[in-house]
Amino acid sequence: MSKRQFWSKVEDGIAELVIESPPVNALDSVGWRTLSQEIDALQANPDVRVIVMRAEGRGFCAGVDIKELQAHPERIPEVNAGNWETFRAIHRGLKPVIVAAHGYILGGGIGICGSADIIFCSPDATFGVPEVDRGALGAGAHLQRLFPVQKVRQMYFTGEPIDAAEAHRLGAVERVVPREELRAAAMEVAAKIAAKSAIMIRLAKEALNGIEDGDLEHKYRWEQGFTAQAYLTAESQEARDAFVAKRDADFDNSKSRQD
Repeated sequence: MSKRQFWSKVEDGIAELVIESPPVNALDSVGWRTLSQEIDALQANPDVRVIVMRAEGRGFCAGVDIKELQAHPERIPEVNAGNWETFRAIHRGLKPVIVAAHGYILGGGIGICGSADIIFCSPDATFGVPEVDRGALGAGAHLQRLFPVQKVRQMYFTGEPIDAAEAHRLGAVERVVPREELRAAAMEVAAKIAAKSAIMIRLAKEALNGIEDGDLEHKYRWEQGFTAQAYLTAESQEARDAFVAKRDADFDNSKSRQD
């Protein structure tokens, strides 16, 4: 039986959904699938008007559990499906989602933030996509919803993260607040939204989604096709082996099974 990887509660129209999956808040295949189902349930709950997502522990979310994928590569499609469903539930659900993020925000954490409506973060927050160094792809569509195109490419190609101050300067983050005030800041805005007409907020989110540039879910699905292709290469296997073994990858002695 899978360990509990998140929990939620509802009070005064606000659903608080908390990721808590030590040691780094990387969710496994079951975790991502059940997280999407929980978000869908909160979106359908008539007592919920707005959702706040945050995390306990050292960082917000480190993405997928790479060790699980190394041990069970057959679960890669299920992890990809769970990621897609989670981000879809946040973005397409008609109740606003506020993220309060701290520490590292990586991979799937980027997908959560890039799907959300409003983001708060603490000064220690870092946004990163180390995918190419892990033999994978994905979250570029969501990263591009947060940052300008060239910044996204610089982050993606180098794997280098950006800090909270830079994320705020680029307009992705509503406000940077001290870690101890992060939850309160998100809940304050959530309370303002929860006090408004539920019908008007639902219509507003649907309207805003409709005028976005492109289809976020379609763009992410496009990326996932390349993720599957990447996983078939020897370089991808070497990258993941190196990550799990905590060593540098040796691509010179790794031959791709594809041209």
